[in-house]
Amino acid sequence: MNKNIKNEMKIEFSSKSANEAFARISVAAFASQLDPTIEEIADIKTSVSEAVTNSIIHAYPNKDGIVKLRARLLEDEIEIEVSDTGEGIENIEEAKVPLFTTKGNLERSGMGFTIMENFMDELKVESIVGLGTKVTMNKKIKKTKELEKNTY
Repeated sequence: MNKNIKNEMKIEFSSKSANEAFARISVAAFASQLDPTIEEIADIKTSVSEAVTNSIIHAYPNKDGIVKLRARLLEDEIEIEVSDTGEGIENIEEAKVPLFTTKGNLERSGMGFTIMENFMDELKVESIVGLGTKVTMNKKIKKTKELEKNTY
C-alpha cells in the first residue's frame, strides 16, 4: 500500500439499479473516517450515485455486468474510482457536456458528469470503446479546525 494511503476498500457488485444505494452508503461509511461535514458526505454520496448509475445504465444496457468501486483515504481527501468493463464512451468531452445524453428515452437528464465535477474537487474519466470506463473522483475534506479559523 502506498504510504500516502491511510486506508483502502474495494467492492464489486452486479450492474443492478438496486446496488446504487449500496454503493453510496458504503462509500459514505468509509469516508466517515476523515470526519467530513454533512455537506461533504452529501457531495460524495451524490457523486458516487451518479458514477454508479452511469455504469449501470450506459455500460451494460442490455445485459448484466460488474461495477467495481474502490475508495482510498489519503491524508485529507478521499479518492473514489468507479469502473466497468462495458461499452465505453466514444467521446468523453461530448459526454461531459451538460444535458448531453444517449438515453433520452429513459428520461435521463445528462447531468451526471456535471454533478460530479461540481461536487468533487477533481474528476478524471478514462474510457475505451468496447473495453469499459473508469471514473476517478477526489474530494478534499476540510478539517474542523480549518473551518473554525475561517468563521471568525
